[in-house]
Amino acid sequence: MAAAAGTAAAAGLGEPQRPERGTEHPGPRRRGHPERQFLRPDAFPGSQRTSAPSAEESQRERPQPSGPAMSRRVVRQSKFRHVFGQAAKADQAYEDIRVSKVTWDSSFCAVNPKFLAIIVEAGGGGAFIVLPLAKTGRVDKNYPLVTGHTAPVLDIDWCPHNDNVIASASDDTTIMVWQIPDYTPLRNITEPIITLEGHSKRVGILSWHPTARNVLLSAGGDNVIIIWNVGTGEVLLSLDDMHPDVIHSICWNSNGSLLATTCKDKTLRIIDPRKGQVVAERFAAHEGMRPMRAVFTRQGHIFTTGFTRMSQRELGLWDPNNFEEPVALQEMDTSNGVLLPFYDPDSSIVYLCGKGDSSIRYFEITDEPPFVHYLNTFSSKEPQRGMGFMPKRGLDVSKCEIARFYKLHERKCEPIIMTVPRKSDLFQDDLYPDTPGPEPALEADEWLSGQDAEPVLISLRDGYVPPKHRELRVTKRNILDARPPSGPRRSQSASDASLSQHTLETLLEEIKALRERVQAQEQRITALENMLCELVDGTD
Repeated sequence: MAAAAGTAAAAGLGEPQRPERGTEHPGPRRRGHPERQFLRPDAFPGSQRTSAPSAEESQRERPQPSGPAMSRRVVRQSKFRHVFGQAAKADQAYEDIRVSKVTWDSSFCAVNPKFLAIIVEAGGGGAFIVLPLAKTGRVDKNYPLVTGHTAPVLDIDWCPHNDNVIASASDDTTIMVWQIPDYTPLRNITEPIITLEGHSKRVGILSWHPTARNVLLSAGGDNVIIIWNVGTGEVLLSLDDMHPDVIHSICWNSNGSLLATTCKDKTLRIIDPRKGQVVAERFAAHEGMRPMRAVFTRQGHIFTTGFTRMSQRELGLWDPNNFEEPVALQEMDTSNGVLLPFYDPDSSIVYLCGKGDSSIRYFEITDEPPFVHYLNTFSSKEPQRGMGFMPKRGLDVSKCEIARFYKLHERKCEPIIMTVPRKSDLFQDDLYPDTPGPEPALEADEWLSGQDAEPVLISLRDGYVPPKHRELRVTKRNILDARPPSGPRRSQSASDASLSQHTLETLLEEIKALRERVQAQEQRITALENMLCELVDGTD
């Protein structure tokens, strides 16, 4: 045996000699930036290590003594560590909806505490459907749509200051603003409150100002950003010389003083729209050619998603005051779907939903290294074609619900609820700080003149109670003031807006009964005509 061991050693087949401590190969450096703060590559499923482990990391990964003190030191303390997702029951989903098949990287879904809007397939132009949140189950194939665009709808966005107002952008180069009635309309809504025309190519991005009333941003295939006063139909600002190529995403910061944009030229830009200046920019925040996304965080950082040069999906965190190096950067997986980030500033959790994925991954952003902490993954069997994200004031605080998504399948929409398990039934102050409410902090003219204001906050302690419906207003003449609050003009009298819900339900039942009666009479007439034809033929 000893001779065999000696022979093996002589032949070089013995145990490989370990290099001395500190002499290991440090692994490949990424992009020549060795000082970047990387997230742990093995922190979440599907990720890949970006470099070989260093000696210090290898030592850290060796088994350590167990015990309460060690556990406290290793496990990061966070009240969101145990957030879990759960799909709603089948009877709480919205069935038989023909979700749009247009090739465009938008969410195709928008939701607020009153309504769910989904871009759908429609012949002869673009359309979307608006459903009351409570109208779950199978949707009738003849359910009224919101129509008016002559080409497919590419993006929709609810006004944060009026839950009955929604804007839509289309391939027909126009933006339309609609007022949705609280009751179910009897036929398609075809008359927008106002149509905004200013782009020369398709409009694919919409975003309402977070604090100023009636201020809407649009971006089109003409590489132009236009900021509108919806109440008057005026163009407040036009930014037409800042992007040399297609704009992929735009996000306001919390008070609406800055914009974060991503572009096909691979540049991340921070823009002051009122000065018309790019205040900071970073080329190749993600080196791949696929689209990037960017959102502002509560800490003032920029969270981005994109692709590496090898087409791996990647996330990053950036300090706009120092774009030289990322605060954090992490490769994820090799899927092709663009990662759509949904950020909750109250909890500082960002949820990543990729088109074509069947999972939602979520991370907590903090001021402590590695700054972006993986929390968990919600997985399902079917891929998602789009996603809606409920504002915080629309959540059920009694169930410790901290987020709710509306996942689009091919023929349905499925709610997904994110919950923090708590034993107590009392209101959880730490989960629900005061959150932005529907009251605007500024008028459009005040914002344009240079004023800034943070969102007006509300408490969710007693549950969110929506205020009484009020007309949108601005300092100048407001186009919306001339319109009835019930929505587009209809042939019925204006007084029907005041009808009680019971009366409306009674009328709808009567209409349904009349339709069935007419159908039965038509069948009887057809049968009698056939009998008459047989008698005539027999006589001949």
